[in-house]
Amino acid sequence: MKILWLADSAAAPDPAQLLAEPYTWQATQSLGEALFELEQEPNAFEASIVCLPLREDDPRAAIEEMLRVKPSMPILFIGSPGIAPEAAHLLQAGARHCFDRTPDGASLAACLAKLTPPAVPSRPMIHEPWRQMLVGNSPAMEKVIDMVALIASRRSTVLILGETGSGKEVVARAIHQASPRASKPIVAVNCAAIPDNLLEAELFGHVKGAFTGATNARIGRFEQADEGTLFLDEIADLSLDLQAKLLRVLQEREFQKVGSSETTHVDVRVIAATHGDLLERVKQGKFREDLYYRLHVVPIRIPSLRERSSDIPLLAQHFLKKICSQERIAPKNIAPEALAHLSAYSWPGNVRQLENAVEMAIVLSGDRGVLLPSDFHLPAQMAPKALNLNQPHIIPLPEDGLDFEAVIGRIELNLLEQALARARGNKKLAADMLRLKRTTLAAKLKSLEALTCP
Repeated sequence: MKILWLADSAAAPDPAQLLAEPYTWQATQSLGEALFELEQEPNAFEASIVCLPLREDDPRAAIEEMLRVKPSMPILFIGSPGIAPEAAHLLQAGARHCFDRTPDGASLAACLAKLTPPAVPSRPMIHEPWRQMLVGNSPAMEKVIDMVALIASRRSTVLILGETGSGKEVVARAIHQASPRASKPIVAVNCAAIPDNLLEAELFGHVKGAFTGATNARIGRFEQADEGTLFLDEIADLSLDLQAKLLRVLQEREFQKVGSSETTHVDVRVIAATHGDLLERVKQGKFREDLYYRLHVVPIRIPSLRERSSDIPLLAQHFLKKICSQERIAPKNIAPEALAHLSAYSWPGNVRQLENAVEMAIVLSGDRGVLLPSDFHLPAQMAPKALNLNQPHIIPLPEDGLDFEAVIGRIELNLLEQALARARGNKKLAADMLRLKRTTLAAKLKSLEALTCP
C-alpha cells in the first residue's frame, strides 16, 4: 500500500521511521507537489499523511484539493499536543484522523489499517466504557468518536452542534466518561427549560434571603460540578445578562452567588450544546460575540440520523436490548424486513425519535418475540420526500469528455449498494426497494462491478 506523505519542515517525522511493510510512501514537500503526484496516479495511493505545521500551505486547503482529486482517500494529520482546536476543523473539513503527537509505527499502522480497505467494514471497536455509549460505525459517527478520543483528556471548552434529538447530551457524557474527570459528577442544565429569573440562581446558587422565597442557601450547578463537567444544553437561549456572567466564569473560573459579595472558585469543564446557529444569533445581536468564540474552542458537529442511515439497524437493536432490560421482559428481535422499513425513513426527530418508535413497537408486539414492520407506526411525514425525476440533476461534463457508460454505471451501482446496505445484504428486500426483480438486481451488480472496476 502506497502512502502520499506531505511534510515541508525539516522537523517533521521521517516516514522511514514510521512506515514499514506493507506500506511504501511517496514523500512530497508542498501541496502542489503532492497534488501533482496524486493527479498523475490517483489509484496508486491508499491514503495521505500530512505533517503539521505546514509553512506554505493551508491544511484545510490540502484536504479540499486532495479530496477533489480522490474523494475516497483517507487523509491523516500528524501534529503536536496543541492541535486539538485545529483538529476539530480538520475533521469537519474531511480529515479522517488527527494525531496530537508523532505516533509510533504500530499506532500509525493500526490507524491506516482501519481506514483503508479492506479493514473499513470491520473497524476494531474501542473497548473503553465511553465508546459503548456512542452507537454506530458509519464514517460520520466515526469522526465524532475520533474527536471524543482526541479531546477528552483536555480541559478545553467544547461546543456540540446538532439537530434536536441527534444525541448531543450522549456525546457530552461520553467526553466526560473518557476524561480524567470521570470519577467526578457531570451536571446537565437545559437553559431553555428554566425561566430567566430563576436560571441565574440555578447556575450560581444563592444565599439565604437573597430574594423572596429564598429561605435557605443553595449551591448552584457550577458548584455541584466542581472538578467535574457542566453540560449547558440549548446555550443559545441564555439571556444577554447571563451570557456576560457565564463569560466571566469561563475566563476567571469564579463567580458570585445571588445575594452574595463573596467569590466562589471552581474547577469545571464546560460543554455547551445548541441546535441553532449561534453565529447567526451573534449577527442578530442576540448572542455575545466574545462568548461565542470562548465556547467555540473545540466544536463537534453531531450528524443527523439521515446522514448516518447505516447506523439505524445498530441503534434499533441497541434500543431494543435496553428497553427490554429496563422493562424486565424477555429479549426480542427485529425482523430483517422491519429493519429495512426503519432504514427507509429519514427520521426528522433523529435518534430520540427512533428510540421512541422502538419502545412503541415493543408495546404493540405484545408477547411476540419478533418485531414486525406493522409494529412500527411511523407518521407519514417521517417518510423521505419522493425523488423528483422531472427535476434535472446536473453532472458537470469535463472539457475532455467522459466515459458515459462508466459514469451511469457508478450511479446505478451506488443505488444498488445503498439498497443492499439498508436491507443488510438481503437481495430480495433490496430489489423490492428498487422495484426490481431479485435476479435483475444480481445481474446488474455483477455487470456493474465489472464495468466500474478501475
